[in-house]
Amino acid sequence: MTKFQATLRKNLILYITLAVLVATFFVAGQGMERKDFVITLLRGFSVGAVTFLVASGFSLIFGLLDVLNLAHGTLFMIGAYIGWTVYVRPDTFVDLLTPMALLICGFSLSNLWANLSTKSWFSLSSKWVLPWAFLLVSILVALFVLPRYPIATWDLADYANSPGTYSFMADQGTPIHAVASTFDKINPLLAIGGLIVASLFAAFGISLFNRQALVSKLNVRDFIPAALLLFIGLGSFAANDSLTAFLTGLSSNWLFLIAILVAVLSGAGLGGLMEATLIRPLYSRPIYQLMLTLGMSAIGVEVVRSIWGRPEFTMPKPPFFNGSGAGCPAESFSAWWQHNCSTIFLLGGRVRVYNEIFIPLLGILVLVAVWVLLQRSRLGMVIRAGVQDREMVEALGINVRRVFTMVFALGVGLAALGGVLAAPSMGLSNAMGESLLLNALIALAIGGLTSYPGAALGSLLVGLIQQFIIKYGTIGIPIPFTEIIFKPTPPLVPASTVLLMVVVLLILPNGLLGKKE
Repeated sequence: MTKFQATLRKNLILYITLAVLVATFFVAGQGMERKDFVITLLRGFSVGAVTFLVASGFSLIFGLLDVLNLAHGTLFMIGAYIGWTVYVRPDTFVDLLTPMALLICGFSLSNLWANLSTKSWFSLSSKWVLPWAFLLVSILVALFVLPRYPIATWDLADYANSPGTYSFMADQGTPIHAVASTFDKINPLLAIGGLIVASLFAAFGISLFNRQALVSKLNVRDFIPAALLLFIGLGSFAANDSLTAFLTGLSSNWLFLIAILVAVLSGAGLGGLMEATLIRPLYSRPIYQLMLTLGMSAIGVEVVRSIWGRPEFTMPKPPFFNGSGAGCPAESFSAWWQHNCSTIFLLGGRVRVYNEIFIPLLGILVLVAVWVLLQRSRLGMVIRAGVQDREMVEALGINVRRVFTMVFALGVGLAALGGVLAAPSMGLSNAMGESLLLNALIALAIGGLTSYPGAALGSLLVGLIQQFIIKYGTIGIPIPFTEIIFKPTPPLVPASTVLLMVVVLLILPNGLLGKKE
């Protein structure tokens, strides 16, 4: 028996299942006009790409760290709101740079705190008293400084000054007048010093709760992240007005790219902070992980509601994808490049450039980039080795804790990327995270819970079946041998993905590309 025959025999059920799925979509396309089929297909790719960004991050965290992060959908939502803030209210973003960077800098010194926590003068008798003392001081200092720190923001009680109004103004091209920050309630030096003290005390107090028996030696690299964060915090403080003026006057296209970058970095930083402070002590307690991440999800939703409010609003598309007027819709990609049209005719169908072309292409780019990182880089090799045998990797002098933090940060960063990309197409709402997390979990169950390629395949199938059901809800499905036209109702859209998941799991219990554990 040849190798090909052995592979075919081993995966025969998988190949048959995939063939049936492809044939099903092909038959579904026969009942549509070509332009409808093209539009439906591309919309399925778009929904699949956004779902994949959430599912892939969840899959990485669970597959490599064995952590079920139920707050992943909320982090997707937070990424969308952070991106909106940078894009629509850059003055608020600049004002937040200093306090956020200074509050995080202490947590980037995890190796320093781990070394200090093992010193003899921190005796076992202070195992609980000393950590809580540090945390209490940190909380008191933060509660004193943060309410007095000047941050330009909006007023949820005043509709004319609400996020929805600012979104509408930005979409109409109305310039936003930045609000200057004035320290009239607290001395600037006292505010900066208080933020640094709060960060250092909180980080060290948390490290005392989870003392490590094996700690790697300190080196210069351990202080680089803290130095960088201090530079960002102090630099943005010194150049607040000029930086605000620069971002406010910047082209919306460049500002959108900055919003994507900031959202991804913020998500990665938040993910790394979560892993280092909350998840790390619970690796051997999966039930506590579920309870903690579920609670964090609920807290995250309430934080978003308190800052950005409950009403839904949209994030304007950048002008590069939102042109109209003469020459639009574009007849070709060269015409689109010239006029930056929001829509383009493709194979007879009129498709939205941002939703149906840009997002799927970016999803493919992320898929390839992360796969190369995991399979073809030294970091990927260390990650896979650390999962298989952590003690051996640590014996080689590699800080596995830091590697695991990076994996968690990468997974959350992908979710935040999905959020900021989805904001202009699906809008911002407090429920957007829950719906995307449900889609992502269904996609992972279909493709294979711990399989990164399975996350891509499952997300694609979920996106396609949803869009086909939505389209047939408009044109209807003729019932053979009758005159009845069946039109699926909106509740059948999520039900169809659940049905597909059930069918796949009945045939392949580990998913399409999942492996037996």
